[in-house]
Amino acid sequence: MELENSNGIENNYPPVLSLPLEKLNNDRLKQLRNHFVEKYQQEPEFFVRVPGRVNLIGEHVDYCGYSVLPMAIQYDIMLAVKPIPEPKLHLTNMDTDHNAFECDVNSFSIEVKKGESPLWHNYFLCGLQGVLEVLSTSSVGMYVVVTGNVPLSSGLSSSSALVSAAALASAHANKLNLSKLEIASLSATSERYIGTQGGGMDQAIAFLGTKGCAKHIQFNPLRSEDVKLPDGAVFVIAHSLAILNKAKTSDYNCRVAECRLATQLMAKKRGLSWEKLSCLADLQSALKASLEEMIAMVKEFLHKEPYTKSEICQELEVSEGSLDQLSLSNNTTHIQQFKLHQRALHVYQEALRVKMFQEVCSTDMKASDALTKLGELMLQSHESLQQLYECSHSSLDKLVELGKGKALGSRLTGAGWGGCIVALTTKDTVDDYINMLKEKFYKGHPAAIDKDLNSLVFSTEPNVGAEIYQVEH
Repeated sequence: MELENSNGIENNYPPVLSLPLEKLNNDRLKQLRNHFVEKYQQEPEFFVRVPGRVNLIGEHVDYCGYSVLPMAIQYDIMLAVKPIPEPKLHLTNMDTDHNAFECDVNSFSIEVKKGESPLWHNYFLCGLQGVLEVLSTSSVGMYVVVTGNVPLSSGLSSSSALVSAAALASAHANKLNLSKLEIASLSATSERYIGTQGGGMDQAIAFLGTKGCAKHIQFNPLRSEDVKLPDGAVFVIAHSLAILNKAKTSDYNCRVAECRLATQLMAKKRGLSWEKLSCLADLQSALKASLEEMIAMVKEFLHKEPYTKSEICQELEVSEGSLDQLSLSNNTTHIQQFKLHQRALHVYQEALRVKMFQEVCSTDMKASDALTKLGELMLQSHESLQQLYECSHSSLDKLVELGKGKALGSRLTGAGWGGCIVALTTKDTVDDYINMLKEKFYKGHPAAIDKDLNSLVFSTEPNVGAEIYQVEH
């Protein structure tokens, strides 16, 4: 698809690319446009594309203030959009499993029933709500059709891509120019309306992705730099066939709470104002300590046995009600036991692995040696996620185990409890690795019957971030 930059906007803004209708030679865009015309009896004005992502290393550390190393992938969420004067959202999905939705754009609520997965349209409403909060006027209405090929509940960030796409579409429809950093930050904040206390990695890579490069993304403030991977590196994504929606359970938010409580307990023991500290990176900054020193501190100050809620209250000298208000979210106040030692130890060690991964990529090391070292770091990461963070799944562990000797290293990617692994291979070994997984993991698996195996296990390369395609009639 040949696209031209139509507006000369600088690289720090999501690109708006001119798309003449007669040059609509992309099959997915054609199908999306045809569905839009059939549904609304008119042409879309623009399309939005936001990629999914795979995190190469740095899992469950972004909400603790630490940097991550993801890359955008070729799978994405796409929207066809037409702004309309009537302040109403008309939203439909090409996937017939998802019901159409309508609401007033200036008067709606995002409702998630406890213990249930959020309805798909709520993710779109999160992005819209984020834009409404920075918009100085009332919003225009929109006709929208959604399509996506990011596997759902796979750890490849389909939900964050939809929130981000909704925010970008709503901003563009309302002629609101936001930089990549601004809209990434807005999208990360607005996803919390669904109840997920994420850290911002998914949204950052969705907008900042660079073709051919992974990204080292740092937070507070949000910033990024390209990371060139060693020559010959090929990454493979393999779905475990186990799925988990992190907004449906309290597992994910429990880990966020455990890291916050670990921060506060160690801060109290070091004589700091613990109420002012909410993440492990803030504690490290306050103490001006190295990651190695923080790892030693966890081992010294936090016992391995689970902490009861009452024990934490006693340590912090607060009532249970105060703890709920200061340290816990609405969907974690019911939890009575917390593993603080294990969670904090994983985060500090994982943050160190991210640093080492980036250093390997930036040093003038022989490519084969660099790839071996990166593979070792990925395996260490998975072992920590499995044993210390306890967010793996038997199917993820089986995929990692099968890869030993065939891949240089592999690890779960995304929140865990299901979803995908990412494996590091080379151009010479990638086909053998993929064929081995098809034979030993997917063949005969009940959940893989009637599925296209190439959509469950595939190689990927770093892709470009979000784009807007402005239709020229």
